Amino acid sequence: MAYMDVLKQVKNKQISPIYLLYGSDSYFIQNLKKQITKAVLPTDDYENLVSYDLAETPIQEVISDAETYPFFGEKKLIIANNPTFLKAKPDKLPFDHDINVLQNYIENPVDYSVVVFIATYEKIDERKKISKLLKKHGAVANCSPIKEQEVSKWIKNQADNLNITIAPEAYDILEGEISTNLHLLQNELTKLALYVGEGGNVTREIAESLVSHTTNSSSLRLVDAVIGRDIHKAISIFKDLEKMKEEPIALIGLLAFQFRTIFRVKLLKQKGYSQFQMQKQLGVHPYVVKIAYSRESKFTIDVLQTIMDKLTEADTAMKQGKMEKELAFELLLYDLIQTR
Repeated sequence: MAYMDVLKQVKNKQISPIYLLYGSDSYFIQNLKKQITKAVLPTDDYENLVSYDLAETPIQEVISDAETYPFFGEKKLIIANNPTFLKAKPDKLPFDHDINVLQNYIENPVDYSVVVFIATYEKIDERKKISKLLKKHGAVANCSPIKEQEVSKWIKNQADNLNITIAPEAYDILEGEISTNLHLLQNELTKLALYVGEGGNVTREIAESLVSHTTNSSSLRLVDAVIGRDIHKAISIFKDLEKMKEEPIALIGLLAFQFRTIFRVKLLKQKGYSQFQMQKQLGVHPYVVKIAYSRESKFTIDVLQTIMDKLTEADTAMKQGKMEKELAFELLLYDLIQTR
């Protein structure tokens, strides 16, 4: 099952005696683990929470613990990390896992224990009998990293959980700044929810002022300032980047990437490519193509070539030490804004 399907079941108190959380996205795994713990055990009931590393403990010992009735409380939660026997090529260990014991337990689990297997692997060997049994009798959550095209849906779901709404323009800010880093996205959404309050609406202006800026997104804002011929805004963004210890030479590289992408998108658009085809051709984030697509009409081919030439000249001047870097970058911004 997908991560969201298992999460909904857990939140609805539909608890399975056995879980398998596998995949390489730590946010999904840790959040599911947290929600299962919350659903199975009363608050702070750590007496009945046991964690094992299956690279150090045989599975038969874990199952023996699961079959032992809890001394306190009604339920016991057992977390079993690193089930290497689910890999196509299991790790070599100084002991043997008795898979027959596990298979028997999966088919006849006790009702007072919940066992959660956590496999932080990109994939498991689904051809194995044990994998098939887990899928048949347990709840298996695929915790692979979220796909870029699913980020908006994920943001909408989290916003609903936080009882806030997000304006369509604000989605671009969140996706552009943080992309698929769900830990950061969750933190930023929580911050926005605290700001607007329950039932509040996050506008583009609020997102721009509150969402933490990354270096890459700041280069996008620099391009916006150049397009808008706003030298004061461009210098202000540059000063913010200086505070982030970003070197002017590195910033030239980021600007060059943005303008080069606009240039390539413009050429591909003239050939009749769709945005999806452009993304495949250029191998960049869909959001990067989306933004470049919205900007390309503001430049002619000649102007874009001139801008890239100016970026190259400034880069050379800085590397040769012909001018103080910060001053050279400010002059470059002024020069770019005048180029039309």
